[in-house]
Amino acid sequence: MTLEDAYAPNLDVVEQIARATIADLPEGFRVLAMGLSLAVMDFAPEDLLAEIGIEDPFELTGLYTGIPLTEKSVMDQATAPDTIWLFRRPILDEWIARGNVTLQQMVAHVTVHELAHHFGWSDEDIATIDKWWEFD
Repeated sequence: MTLEDAYAPNLDVVEQIARATIADLPEGFRVLAMGLSLAVMDFAPEDLLAEIGIEDPFELTGLYTGIPLTEKSVMDQATAPDTIWLFRRPILDEWIARGNVTLQQMVAHVTVHELAHHFGWSDEDIATIDKWWEFD
């Protein structure tokens, strides 16, 4: 492949990497994570950015929306599925700026970080799954 043949990874590529990351989780987490909705888009919608107080859409690479498992109750009425959101353009910008990780590592890192919100993982829990600290 030459540079002329290189294209920026599209939404499908980012989603494939995220799904592969989920498929590689330890079994107990994998089963639960596969029940989450996964949304991949170029940028977070403006109303979502406004809701969380972010003005620059490049500042948000991913987001978890839902009720973390550590806070769920059988009494909770779901109004929307628990969702992991990945935002391709900010992910690509951070990946390029870092320059020391692969795209797969970058997308996996964002995916695992958002899964951590869902599962209520500590930093130590994250470190056993995501070796991101090795690249800092």
